[in-house]
Amino acid sequence: MEALDLSPGEHRCPGPSTRDIIIADRQPVPEALLVEAPAYLGDEDIGYDRYTSPAFFDLEMKKLWPRVWQWVAREEELREAGDYVTYDIGPYSFLIVRGADDVIRAFYNACLHRGTQLRASDSSGFAEQLRCPFHGWTWSTEGDLQSIPCRWDFPHVRDDMFKLPQVKVATWGGFVFLNMDEHAVPLEEYLGVLPAHMKDGWDLGRRAVAVHIQKELPTNWKAAQEAFLEAYHVVETHAQNLPFAGDANAQYDLFGEHVSRFVHTHGVPSPHYPEAQTEQQIADKMHLPAGTIVPEGGTARNVAATWRRDNLGRKWGLDLSHYSDSEMLDSIEYHLFPNMCMFPGVSLPMVYRFRPIGMDPGRTLFDLLFLRPLAEGESHPEPVAPVRIAAQESYGSAPGVEPWLGATFDQDTNNLIQQYRGFHASKKRGETLGNYQESRIRHLHQTIDRYLNA
Repeated sequence: MEALDLSPGEHRCPGPSTRDIIIADRQPVPEALLVEAPAYLGDEDIGYDRYTSPAFFDLEMKKLWPRVWQWVAREEELREAGDYVTYDIGPYSFLIVRGADDVIRAFYNACLHRGTQLRASDSSGFAEQLRCPFHGWTWSTEGDLQSIPCRWDFPHVRDDMFKLPQVKVATWGGFVFLNMDEHAVPLEEYLGVLPAHMKDGWDLGRRAVAVHIQKELPTNWKAAQEAFLEAYHVVETHAQNLPFAGDANAQYDLFGEHVSRFVHTHGVPSPHYPEAQTEQQIADKMHLPAGTIVPEGGTARNVAATWRRDNLGRKWGLDLSHYSDSEMLDSIEYHLFPNMCMFPGVSLPMVYRFRPIGMDPGRTLFDLLFLRPLAEGESHPEPVAPVRIAAQESYGSAPGVEPWLGATFDQDTNNLIQQYRGFHASKKRGETLGNYQESRIRHLHQTIDRYLNA
């Protein structure tokens, strides 16, 4: 009866919390992992038109995307002068180039003559100069106009007025970001708590991309990422994980306007799991080598973390002894508004990005990266090329993805087409969110509204 006296947003799953489990490991953990920052943001329905309406989508394209910092590349993709990548978001296209002066710039990807893209969408490579493939107008990699065929016919074109237009660029954690708003706050301010949390062993700049997968998802960009912002779906979508993964007792944190986080534990059963288990029985279900033994008085959680610490340490040539069991096992996910998710842990070192494709509210490109820590003194290797998989293909078909993990991602995104169709079909015209477990979704929408209403 005591739960009836709680205020909205204060209810929690009975039993040990994520924080309780991490503290019970009896190991030093990064201070950031012990911070709790919940917030109650209301309980109104979120309208389905926000996902399906072309008018709402158009408003996002005009008032949201041109004003936010968004990840467009990894720095190692732009290692040498002349290296470039293109980045598209909705109707916008950008050409990101490292100039001969070693400065990374982002140009609008359009010739100032008749608008042709200087480089095709979804392309990358090397260029000594930026030459339009239509008529040959040419700029330097710093954006200065160099030549025009039949220059005699363009006496009205002044070099100083025909520099390639740029947008703001900044780097953090090995990522390159751009912002179309010339009055945007500095990236470091926009990142909020992330620089303070992502330091030392969580420095994403000292990690290399091992796998990069791209997949089109048949849903809105918001719905696509919301599938990864909560663990509430685990009980139904990932029921095979209930014997060894916390879900209903996951922790959700909201850090200011642009950052949120969840932490949910592995090596302990879900509060939903009905059967009593020994620590050995838990370990037997955790994708560990056959014959793995939990010693008397030990825990499946510690045994699994130790195995991953030793196995990955050998694989990468690293000493991982300073990482806690939580960092080795748990799903620690930060969301950076509007569309980036980062996992700073060691054994689940993923980064996600969700961006609209063209001007269709129901098409999203999902970038899934797996990062690995670099050894002391190791330089970044050559960047890996993205592997594009079809909508009906399993993530497990991509090189470097373990079958069990690929199957888990399949479960995550197989729901999305039915959900998007349900958005259109539903008589009830909005989704009803949990006050705590789905607070990150509400946080996303409230931040979107602040941009749209500004």
